[in-house]
Amino acid sequence: MSNYKPILCLDFDGVLHSYSTGWKGATEIPDPPTDGAMEWLKELLEEDYFDVQIYSSRSRYEGGIQAMRKWLIDNFEAVGISDGKAYKLKFPTEKPPAFLQIDDRCICFNGEFPTFEEMKNFKPWNKRGI
Repeated sequence: MSNYKPILCLDFDGVLHSYSTGWKGATEIPDPPTDGAMEWLKELLEEDYFDVQIYSSRSRYEGGIQAMRKWLIDNFEAVGISDGKAYKLKFPTEKPPAFLQIDDRCICFNGEFPTFEEMKNFKPWNKRGI
């Protein structure tokens, strides 16, 4: 029996961390979770199907991974999740070869390339309508 799990690569800012005040530095993570993020992540980890890896632009900066890990632990505990689930998460320093990625700043390729205008005018989900 194989222990292989498909990698699910999660972006941090704008996906788990609401990122409402924007970039404050790699180790400054001032905002709360995106609505429902901690509960969703708990359920995902309970399923134990994916190898969940969090990769962010913060990952390449000194202290960035430690700051994300602490933020996740603190926010798991804030919603009553204190059974060590955050410790199942991995934090690679390079983007992993993922089966699936969840990111707020991407266009899903569906076989047709986006136009220049679509790319130029792209807005992440939390900036649309602003």
